[in-house]
Amino acid sequence: MLQCFLRFSKTVTTVPCSLTSPINPSFLLFYSSSPNPPPNQRQPSPSPIASPTRVLKLISAQSDPLLAKEIFDVATTQPGFRHSYASFLVLILKLGRSKHFSLVDDLLVRLKSDQYRVTPTLFSYLIKIYAEADLPEKALSVFYKMLEFNVKPLPRHLNRILELLVSHRNFIMPAFDLFKTAHKYGVFPNTKSYNILMGAFCLNGDLSIAYKLFNKMFERDVMPDVESFRILMQGLCRKSQVNRAVDLLEDMLNKGFVPDSLSYTTLLNSLCRKKKLREAYKLLCRMKVKGCNPDIVHYNTVIFGFCREGRATDAVKVVEDMPSNGCLPNLVSYRTLVGGLCDQGMFDEAKKYMEEMLSKGFSPHFSVSHALIKGFCSVGKIDAATEVLGEMLEYREVLHTDTWGTIVPTVCEDYETEKMEEILEEVMKIEIKRDTRIVEAGIGLEDYLIRKIRNRSK
Repeated sequence: MLQCFLRFSKTVTTVPCSLTSPINPSFLLFYSSSPNPPPNQRQPSPSPIASPTRVLKLISAQSDPLLAKEIFDVATTQPGFRHSYASFLVLILKLGRSKHFSLVDDLLVRLKSDQYRVTPTLFSYLIKIYAEADLPEKALSVFYKMLEFNVKPLPRHLNRILELLVSHRNFIMPAFDLFKTAHKYGVFPNTKSYNILMGAFCLNGDLSIAYKLFNKMFERDVMPDVESFRILMQGLCRKSQVNRAVDLLEDMLNKGFVPDSLSYTTLLNSLCRKKKLREAYKLLCRMKVKGCNPDIVHYNTVIFGFCREGRATDAVKVVEDMPSNGCLPNLVSYRTLVGGLCDQGMFDEAKKYMEEMLSKGFSPHFSVSHALIKGFCSVGKIDAATEVLGEMLEYREVLHTDTWGTIVPTVCEDYETEKMEEILEEVMKIEIKRDTRIVEAGIGLEDYLIRKIRNRSK
């Protein structure tokens, strides 16, 4: 049901009317008298025009944007009526958010033809609406629409439009054209404007253009910030030009900038991928001196780099250095280190760090315990393998099927039946989960029992 409104000086009456019938202009009339005037008092005639304030309230109250537009249109038909600018603004927002963009365009034409004084706020809302609707062309048109209304775009308007444009690869060049011509309209790009374009060109692989923009900042007295340097570092690292990225870091430090955490993460990742582990470790050690305390991400990046290249002993050194630098190893640190030590056959050392890991409440991934148990079994250290198994059970950790498939046949070969019974009793105390189907591991136990029976029969 469509609700139209009768207003009196002290009462408001709501009158239902059909959605299919047009709004009667009389519903927007005002009466200045009370609802029940004395019989000898002359009834005042209604004013033929509702006030702009009343119409604004009606439009604002409507959740249906098309109904709000209908109220707006009915009020417009009244002789001598002129909407407030606020009514235009509210209606444009309602229609824009509901994606009735052609109606928004009509209202903008009306604002222009009726010579309303328009504020930059309207265009900020329009850019936001078009961005949410993912309409880069419409957002770009807002910049030139502002000029039609003699409203000078601000750098924040330019930057918001640029952000939307560069998010679409085929709009990077239109964004660059707008960036280059903005100064003709009195809009001068700021640091954020340059960063947006540099980031877009770096992601697009056009590193030379990004570098030119970076150099232009100094020519035009636009001061780069930490993000400006970081964007170029990331671009260089994507192109595997890690040495140039490190040189840029030195240039940044020489200019008095303090690199942020993400800048160091970018360089450490790239150095480790390039197997420049010595340089990565030196950079990690320099961070604190240069004003940025290394965090767990930085340490784990270097730990992973060392373990991946078969240098687990160096990774151990990094882990041991962490507490003195105010950072404690986390789950990822231990998992990476134990896995790296197992890969190098350093099972006793790996067992030590897994025990430390469990004591601190970290749950090892099944791949970690599997690698350790499998490693001990492969070198004949069955007691050590069962110790790991016992510790896992003690901390209520459930092993994977593959781990059971490895340890059960090995233990069956080494232990008497009584020992096996003890182990299985401990196992059954632990919840059997979907990825821990001990029934499958029972195949090894079955083979053992068959061999035992055959030996007795002989």
